[in-house]
Amino acid sequence: MTRLQSSTKPLKRPARSPQPLKGVRILSLSLNLPGPGALMRCAAMGATCTKLEPPAGDPMKSYQPGAYDTMHQGVKVKTLDLKTAAGLKQLDTQLARSDVLLTSFRPSALKKLGLGWRELHQRHPHLNLVKIVGAPGEAAEIPGHDLTYQAEQDLVTGMNLPPSLLADMGGALMASEAVLQAVLLQALKHKTGKAKASSGVQLEVALSEAARWLAFPRAWGLTQPKGAVGGAHAGYQVYPCKNGRVAVAALEPHFAQRLCQASGLDKSDLRTMMSPKTREHIAAWMAGQTRVQLEKLATQLDLPLMTLPV
Repeated sequence: MTRLQSSTKPLKRPARSPQPLKGVRILSLSLNLPGPGALMRCAAMGATCTKLEPPAGDPMKSYQPGAYDTMHQGVKVKTLDLKTAAGLKQLDTQLARSDVLLTSFRPSALKKLGLGWRELHQRHPHLNLVKIVGAPGEAAEIPGHDLTYQAEQDLVTGMNLPPSLLADMGGALMASEAVLQAVLLQALKHKTGKAKASSGVQLEVALSEAARWLAFPRAWGLTQPKGAVGGAHAGYQVYPCKNGRVAVAALEPHFAQRLCQASGLDKSDLRTMMSPKTREHIAAWMAGQTRVQLEKLATQLDLPLMTLPV
């Protein structure tokens, strides 16, 4: 890639970015990806984040230490054995000091730990609970993972694994949003006099619902083979070029017009752009261009285009 450079480094906040969660204390018991991903976003919004890990640690640290390190920047990590009475006592002390508890256990496991909402709210009425589960309702007890939730939404094609963990990452976004919702709801209740400032709320985030949300474009037909961004539009394609590939997103009429003119076509209305003949013509033209030539053309014509290696 030459026009834009990708990076696995964590996204940096602008120097004067707002800190809507400044002063909010979040305690997380969540492992692997969705919970730590949500915690990373909350820390970026100014929250004070603490994570309690079992003696064996977070599995993510073993199989992908780089990802673990990225998600735990600015997070205070402590070890606590919740299978012991002493560990549960220490947990209760931590809960008393927290504003939000973030979990990713099944409901039955939460209940065994004394973290079911009724019992938790009774002991710590000020505390908000954000629960990450696999699926909503009774299905929360059924085992699942990112792959199964994506498969359920027709996001797994052929025999290839998905290129990203959409359910997990989408769940992390929804969980950080739920933290914001909980804090806002708590503040609004107090402001309107409907509840004390110490009245916490419970919110649930289902990874299956995160996958369903991200799959809406496919369900609507947008990314199906006959959809404009699914392969039917000649200006929204990945074409082979002379020394690599090119991802072009000339979807809007003015972009499509520039792409057509560059390739030697005069007409670029929607009907033309959805024609197989137009795709064949542009494909043949792209095949004769180098990555450097296409990048230069994209700059000259202001085209949304990215070249890639073979």
